[in-house]
Amino acid sequence: MRSIGFGGTDNGEASSATGRRRGGIDWIACGVAGLLLVSSTACARPAAAPGKSLVESASPGVAAPGSSPATSRPAPTPVAAPSAALTGASAPHKQPAYASKALEVLATLPVKGRAPKTGYSRDQFGQAWADVDRNGCDTRNDTLRRDLTAEALKPGTRGCVVLSGILKDPYTAKLINFLRGAGTSSAVQIDHVVALSDAWQKGAQRLSAAQRLAFANDPLNLLAVDGPANMQKSDGDAATWLPPSKPYRCAYVARQISVKASYALWVTRAEHDAMARILADCPGALAPTSRQPAAPEAAPPAAAAPSSPKAAAPAAPAPPSVYYANCTAVRAAGAAPIRRGQPGFSSKFDRDGDGIGCE
Repeated sequence: MRSIGFGGTDNGEASSATGRRRGGIDWIACGVAGLLLVSSTACARPAAAPGKSLVESASPGVAAPGSSPATSRPAPTPVAAPSAALTGASAPHKQPAYASKALEVLATLPVKGRAPKTGYSRDQFGQAWADVDRNGCDTRNDTLRRDLTAEALKPGTRGCVVLSGILKDPYTAKLINFLRGAGTSSAVQIDHVVALSDAWQKGAQRLSAAQRLAFANDPLNLLAVDGPANMQKSDGDAATWLPPSKPYRCAYVARQISVKASYALWVTRAEHDAMARILADCPGALAPTSRQPAAPEAAPPAAAAPSSPKAAAPAAPAPPSVYYANCTAVRAAGAAPIRRGQPGFSSKFDRDGDGIGCE
């Protein structure tokens, strides 16, 4: 799904003219979204003063191009992961369980033919880049702040609007300088990993308006990527398009599988077989999820030890807590890659949400 533009508009499989409203569809979508309180911007323009930002990435970076007019990043207020809130509230299914293998989740997806595209339009998925998590920033800027490094933010936007930054593009493995502007913003685009048109033809027609709004704005389904690569992808599935960077294909396919499982979508036979071929080279690849590992079961109480005349040995001191300031510190300690649940793990190390940080 292509998503470009200085103002964050979508120019994807079927773009809509700015400002045009389709009466019946918009009334239903806005009404349902309003009832669920997913966003005050679903039926209105974004508020002039955006609020809290996403949790910052810890990755170091160099000064971004064109950053001179911007303020430095303020200390953010951590907020709950939007994907967890959206998926839990609006998706038909929960995300795959923590540490689920992508191949196993793929086996649960129905295999069907592609449904007709009849009735599809971008409007079926609600307002483009709504503020669904109600943090005061639209989804496009949320995603840019999550995926870019060395960001420069626009003064007066409460740390919301990204003016510039550097993207390590997952699709091409290139470093791309992002500079906000009418002629430059399209260098970095926000891709729907499972394209909206593809989703429409594989089950999204049956979702409610609120569920489709959640789908279009779910961080699990969004990546900041190279603009030309995104334009080339268009609304292709895994059978017709894969990232040029072959090392990323396992993670890309695993993310598509996780998204489709969360929203009760199906795959075609050709798509299923293409995904299985990719995962055959990485059978241990995990389906990304924001769900946490299950708490370990409590061990049964140990039987009382018989009394002994010998003095009890002193208890070993508890190991000190582990803290790493960033991935550089993790690597210096020889702990990279670090996995969720290991001492010192932090979600700031896990940029792609697969449970493995500092890869």
